[in-house]
Amino acid sequence: MLFLGFLGVHRFYVGKIGTGILMLLTFGGFGIWALIDFIMVVLGSFTDSDGLKITNR
Repeated sequence: MLFLGFLGVHRFYVGKIGTGILMLLTFGGFGIWALIDFIMVVLGSFTDSDGLKITNR
């Protein structure tokens, strides 16, 4: 997420294709959406397309 997060690449990876395309077209919601996703990842509340939390374990 650090390198291509502002383009929404992480959303494609977790199966959220629609929001990934929106992030790609708006450069991460002009940075705001990317910042919110970054905070969600740090807090451990970012989920995949099935609603499962993404963890590093």
